[in-house]
Amino acid sequence: MTITAVSDGLSNRQRSFAFATILVAFVMDVVDSTIVNTALPAIQSGLAVSDRVMQWVVSGYFLTFAVLLVVGGRLGDLFGYARMFVIGVVGFTLASLACGMAPDGGTLSAARLAQGAAAAIMAPQGVALIQLLYTPTERIGRLAAFGVIGGLAAIGGPILGGLLIEWSPLGLGWRSVFLINLPFGMLALVAGLTLLPSGRSGHALRPDVPGSLLLFGALGTALLPLIEGRAAGWPWWTIALGVASVGLWWAFWRYERRRRATIGSALIEPSLFAEPRFCIGLSTTAAFAMASAGFLLTLSLTLQRGLGYAPIDVALLHVPFGLGVMAGISQIGRKALPRHGKRVPMIGALVMAAGCLATAIAIWLVLPPGLIGAALLVAGIGMGTLSGPLGPITLAGVDRNHAGVAGATLKTVQQIGGALGTALVATIYFAMIADRSGQGVPTAFLAASGIVAIDLVGLAWLLNFLPDRLFDQRHG
Repeated sequence: MTITAVSDGLSNRQRSFAFATILVAFVMDVVDSTIVNTALPAIQSGLAVSDRVMQWVVSGYFLTFAVLLVVGGRLGDLFGYARMFVIGVVGFTLASLACGMAPDGGTLSAARLAQGAAAAIMAPQGVALIQLLYTPTERIGRLAAFGVIGGLAAIGGPILGGLLIEWSPLGLGWRSVFLINLPFGMLALVAGLTLLPSGRSGHALRPDVPGSLLLFGALGTALLPLIEGRAAGWPWWTIALGVASVGLWWAFWRYERRRRATIGSALIEPSLFAEPRFCIGLSTTAAFAMASAGFLLTLSLTLQRGLGYAPIDVALLHVPFGLGVMAGISQIGRKALPRHGKRVPMIGALVMAAGCLATAIAIWLVLPPGLIGAALLVAGIGMGTLSGPLGPITLAGVDRNHAGVAGATLKTVQQIGGALGTALVATIYFAMIADRSGQGVPTAFLAASGIVAIDLVGLAWLLNFLPDRLFDQRHG
């Protein structure tokens, strides 16, 4: 993809306003992937819906985001980044309105699917617009800011959700966690129409619609039996869909290879998978996304349904966790990675596993909130120490000519892992709860955290297969 910079035609003030516009949309997207966790018990009570509907509310967002992310990037290449950014913002804001006004669980689940789809159109334009606005040297600082702000937004989502439900502005209750997007969406829309430069790729590639449909089918048939199977008693069709999912993943891979060979473009770049570091990085990224999404979802549910915490208390308990994540990303992982290589994320994974288990044990023993917060601080430090290096490690050996598609593939895998994590871990969690009275909730969370810990230990084992030197290779 070739993009011609327009930075020479804009003042520093104009570029700063444009960058702020991109950040507003970016934060809306990231926050919405986690803000709903704290609101789930209130949503479930308000709409009188089942646990499986709650799983769709969380997993549905990840599903459509993952499938359409690369398509969104291609649409920006074809029709212009500012134009697709505005379309994505409009869709995201309208979907947020539909979520906030949903009369039942089915409508809310459908609106969350639409919200994820709009986010997939909106999000890729930000990186492309940064390429338009800044020189290669200037981009380093801007993209680093994206990483820090993204980490803060992800952890801040549950905190903001708890605060909004506690305060219940205008008496909106849980609906406020979605309707809060409306003023910010309007701001991003006006700013997008007036402040963003026009631009598109000089070598745009057509969207891979058949590949996207195959990916949607493969991921959808994996999620459907996980979420619906428990309530249905695990009938024969759950096994059939699981087998179909395997077949669809295989068909997706074969189609992408054939399309790349015949047309020259595909949803993914098959040659990337010849690089061992990229394959290991993608696998560990998916495992990390599964662990973090599953743990954060079940943590919020347990604190409220099991221990009777108010949403504001849940928000406050996420503060030490968030501080730990930021310390792990900004201080430990970033500084230690160049010197210690793969050992940094390996240790991070093990610390996160220990912190998650310690949190679950503290909740199971009904220990004071301070001790639960201390365990969450440890889990957060581990998460930050692990998550910070995963992206650089995954992309370290990638040919620079494929940097764009490699980054998009990494982001897609993160969303797929999040979808699978909320489906799989939550299914195990709900299966162990006797009823909605709170019986068995701490034990269910202990079991779910055990699965998360096993996942993280397996992740650390995978990282051991990386070379000792990660960043002094030919393409690093």
